[in-house]
Amino acid sequence: MNIKRRYLLQAFLCFFVLLSACEDNVYLPKPKGYNRIDLPEPAFQILPDTFPYKFSYSNYAELSADSNEHAERYWANLYYKDFDAIIQITYKSLSNPDIKPEILLNEAFELTMKHDAKAYGIEEKLVALPNGQIASLTELEGEVPTQLQFFTSDTLRHFFRGALYFNTATKNDSLAPIINFIKNDVMQMLNSFEWKY
Repeated sequence: MNIKRRYLLQAFLCFFVLLSACEDNVYLPKPKGYNRIDLPEPAFQILPDTFPYKFSYSNYAELSADSNEHAERYWANLYYKDFDAIIQITYKSLSNPDIKPEILLNEAFELTMKHDAKAYGIEEKLVALPNGQIASLTELEGEVPTQLQFFTSDTLRHFFRGALYFNTATKNDSLAPIINFIKNDVMQMLNSFEWKY
């Protein structure tokens, strides 16, 4: 009987050791993380004299001519290399009688509304510029290709439009700090905007 008890006690101890050695290997998903984004201090420079308009733009952006096959003379790009973002700038002279400002305004609104299906929020605001004119600034929320669009015109001689694009598949909620950073650059651009007559 003593031997049976001893074997039973050993079996119980082995079972207890095996049972206590087992861990709960349940998979727990990691919480969502976001990429670390280091934003530079804002600093600005003046657009070169070769354009019929002028403004201050970020030292962090590289200015280049628009290389699109349909690009016109005063179209330009502001490229934010570290963010893989670009502000595409287009310009139309209204001195040509075939170019009507109301048609350009309608096109600007249509280009914005093309994103209405994917945007879950579109906020348009009018910005009073120091030059006495008005700019339209539209912010789009959601998984849209352009998060920010803006335009201004003197309605007599000039029409200027810009749009922000990212060349990345990163979701817009992760890009929010960069979008806000570039939005502040756009506000600086608009607040320093002038036409060269």
